[in-house]
Amino acid sequence: MKRSVLVFFLLLSAFGYSQSTINNYKYVIVPEKFTFLRENDQYGLNSTAKNLLQAKGFTVFFDNNELPAELANNKCGALTADVLDKSNMLSTTLVLVLKDCRGNVVFKSKAGKSLEKDFSDGYNMALKEAFASLDKVSYIYIGPVVEQPIQPAASTTVVAAPIVAEKQIPMTGPAKTIETNNDAGTLYAQPIPNGYQLVDNTPKKVLVLLKTSAENYFIASNNTVNGIVLKINDEWFFEYYEDGKLVSKKLLVKF
Repeated sequence: MKRSVLVFFLLLSAFGYSQSTINNYKYVIVPEKFTFLRENDQYGLNSTAKNLLQAKGFTVFFDNNELPAELANNKCGALTADVLDKSNMLSTTLVLVLKDCRGNVVFKSKAGKSLEKDFSDGYNMALKEAFASLDKVSYIYIGPVVEQPIQPAASTTVVAAPIVAEKQIPMTGPAKTIETNNDAGTLYAQPIPNGYQLVDNTPKKVLVLLKTSAENYFIASNNTVNGIVLKINDEWFFEYYEDGKLVSKKLLVKF
């Protein structure tokens, strides 16, 4: 248990916002005109992209549409679709990219290619082939990843972290351990960049896990607390501090 507390203090200072997947987004914004085109919706490419994203299950708007209140008040609740033109003299080649509000690439397709000489047919064939990559990804909207501001690290080697953390979260009593199973029942691990998100069978996101350099140790966060998830004697536990006491909750996790 001492090791888990030490790892918790060492890693908590490095905890930043978790990267996301398409499952964290309900909405996608499609521009009226892609940058490589001369006209709005030229060759019908923007409309085709909108229709294909809707078929995948997203709620899609053009960038000039009136947006619902929840999205108008928080543009980070949507992905932005872009199509990159990688064409050459031999083929029409397009790549689909979905970015978050910070410009981070959440999804990038394989190149869709067409040898068709007619511009309209060639572009549409290449776009649909690019979207085939998205068809291979399972999409179920489960809500946004919990994000927190990144705290800059003082140095690459954190020597005094355990001492500083001890002052910030003093132990006022013995650790409290909850040995019962998680109220959510069995949780299922879905891969995300740098870790996993644990969802129940609804599916509803319960925890976000970020990988560390230690095997079977994850930085963990839900909507209210940050901590670690670790494996002890072939069982998983979510550990965090509450009112100065160490709480250890047993989890049922399927990776």
